[in-house]
Amino acid sequence: MQGEDAEPGYDRVNTPKFKGKGGLRATSFIYALVALENMGFVANMVSLVLYFSYKMYFDLSNAANTLTNLMGSTFLLSIVGGFISDTYINRFHTCLIFGTIEVSALTMMTIQAHNSSLLPLPCGKPNCKLEGGMAVYFYASLCLLALGVGGVRGSLPALGADQFDAKDPKEAKGLASYFNWLLLSTVSGGTVGVTVIVWVATNKNNQNWWKGFVITTVGAFVGFIFLAVGKPFYRLQIPKDSPLVRVAQVIVVAIKNRRLPHPESPSELYEVNDKDPESISKIAHTEQFRWLDKAAILPQNTQPSEWKVCTVTQVEEVKVLTRMLPIIASTIIMNTCMAQLQTFSVQQGYRMDPYLGSFQVPAASIPVIPLVFMVILIPIYDRVFVPFARKFTKHPSGITQLQRVGVGLVLSALSMSIAALVEVKRRHQSLKNPLKPISLFWLSFQYGVFGIADMFTLVGLLEFFYKEAPAGMKSLSTSFTWISLAFGYFLSSVLVDAINSVTKSITPSKQGWLHGQDLDRNNLNLFYWFLAILSVVNFFHYLYWAVWYKYKKDGSDNVFVIKDGNPVPHSISGVPFLKAEDDDVSKATTVEDTSERN
Repeated sequence: MQGEDAEPGYDRVNTPKFKGKGGLRATSFIYALVALENMGFVANMVSLVLYFSYKMYFDLSNAANTLTNLMGSTFLLSIVGGFISDTYINRFHTCLIFGTIEVSALTMMTIQAHNSSLLPLPCGKPNCKLEGGMAVYFYASLCLLALGVGGVRGSLPALGADQFDAKDPKEAKGLASYFNWLLLSTVSGGTVGVTVIVWVATNKNNQNWWKGFVITTVGAFVGFIFLAVGKPFYRLQIPKDSPLVRVAQVIVVAIKNRRLPHPESPSELYEVNDKDPESISKIAHTEQFRWLDKAAILPQNTQPSEWKVCTVTQVEEVKVLTRMLPIIASTIIMNTCMAQLQTFSVQQGYRMDPYLGSFQVPAASIPVIPLVFMVILIPIYDRVFVPFARKFTKHPSGITQLQRVGVGLVLSALSMSIAALVEVKRRHQSLKNPLKPISLFWLSFQYGVFGIADMFTLVGLLEFFYKEAPAGMKSLSTSFTWISLAFGYFLSSVLVDAINSVTKSITPSKQGWLHGQDLDRNNLNLFYWFLAILSVVNFFHYLYWAVWYKYKKDGSDNVFVIKDGNPVPHSISGVPFLKAEDDDVSKATTVEDTSERN
């Protein structure tokens, strides 16, 4: 499957074999899939909590936790798609396989929502439990949905990025813009989803969910048809050796060689001078995690072979992945905050005045406000801010990826603070006069600020993980963005249960902050303040690791800076904040070069 369609040396864009492939024409099919598939996915993200509450009869916390666990599992399973597309099947076929699973799961959900025999009856209790075959069907469809959507997200972003060659000056700007337009496609589809699909699903007192699922299913199916049609235009990369095996080799050999002394110069470490254009690009030696360098020490009287010695490039791949871990960890809290906007904020909206004039706005459609902001701001950011910033930073993306993430983290803390203030106002008015609740559009402030935060952070992480990833781990590395989202959702579930448990034991009423279904009897505002404080602390945690991080440097997969209006190869950003220090990087000399000098 992979050998016939995947094309080695896909980055040699000027050769006749690859002329006409890749670039904007190829990614246009990917943008179409992203828009159509996210039309349903984003709608489900913001509205399924209502489906769980009013069709499955879960209480407030269980409905929220079911959604966050579903989203967490979805994004966590992206690593499966990333691993498979880096190791066994090319990214195009990986997307189609997991896309088939996703469409099948959506079909199952449509059938259950339409068939009353597969839906539970009200049990008269605050929380009803699904049992028997009904529960098996329900959770099986959710599991398949998580697997399908996660697998697609693990391979699709890297497939699109492969259409731009970072080593070609003419395409360097295209790669810098690709992730911005990928997000624009996502929010454009999401805008339709949270308006049209959510309105259809929640219309007539939540009785039309099956119609919403039908639209979602058809949209995803048509999107994958677009992806398949674009196959002749894609540059398809042949999967390399298993990235996990390469990582394991470095760790095992480093442990075996732990008693060997470090060489006086990094040039004495083992490296091969493979001039094959299809070989993995070399990565320069760095001083961080020096104990891993022992994997690149060739013991005396030993012939080079796997599991006995690793190249400097292979060791540096493991160092790159290790340096990424703190960045992943320090973005989890922001995604925990995002989970609240898809659960508790939607339930807030359900208890507010939903009318805009004579038109009733579904509570779950409020996220359209940040989506509209993003639809407007992303082109402005890409076409106005980035060129303007390039003049000062000489960086192709305007600002570094880690700077972009930092801006998003600050805004997420601000969004939670606004959410707390809005909830105080909502509850005060509801207790004072339940017949005259405040307008639903008060929620637009917290949604709008967080939407801008997401624009900075999500694109920054995707671009960061793709550009910094070793050549054979691009899909797996971009999956780290979704892993951060996954742990954010899982942490949300843990925090909800923990906060309920702790506050239940210390409050005079013996009721948790998030107990039951009545928000007016809860203290959701205190939970928002807790997340706001946690976000501020987390920002300083992120700042430490972002300054500590050393960007990857190598001789071929260079960063490009802008000089005289054109991209020029350069080892790293000239931005004085969050940049790699040249003094910490030294080029490893190949074995062949060493032998020539001797």
